[in-house]
Amino acid sequence: MANLDEIYNTRILELAGAISHTDRLPNPDGSATGHSKLCGSTVTVDLKLDGGRVSDFGQSVKACLLGQASASVMAREIIGSTPDELRQVGREMRAMLKEGGQPPTGRWADLAVLEPVRNYKARQASTLLVFDAVEKALEDAEGRNGEALQVAR
Repeated sequence: MANLDEIYNTRILELAGAISHTDRLPNPDGSATGHSKLCGSTVTVDLKLDGGRVSDFGQSVKACLLGQASASVMAREIIGSTPDELRQVGREMRAMLKEGGQPPTGRWADLAVLEPVRNYKARQASTLLVFDAVEKALEDAEGRNGEALQVAR
């Protein structure tokens, strides 16, 4: 089993300290909140979609260093991402932490620093909050757009 120094390392501190897009959006296409009952962490995200890609993002993060580090990578990489890509990275993160899967690669490769969290089940929920919230916000945006399309017909 990993020791706590592995999950609270210098790179985690650097990522958490570099969190961006920390202002909520005034008129998002989709919004959602993820909350961990276990640790009390909360992440609320807003996003705008344009041309099938995320064009703007905002978040409010009240989470531990692990949740902040995840949210930091999300904020840095989400602009320009497609909903499918975001759902895929969420699946990869859940598989990495819960099933021993491989960490995300490419521009999401910094998430690999969170791999030792797999050995601390109590820390996984906070680490995954931003992914849960982004996926719910995408559903919210798609639901709103779908309703708008139905009304326009």
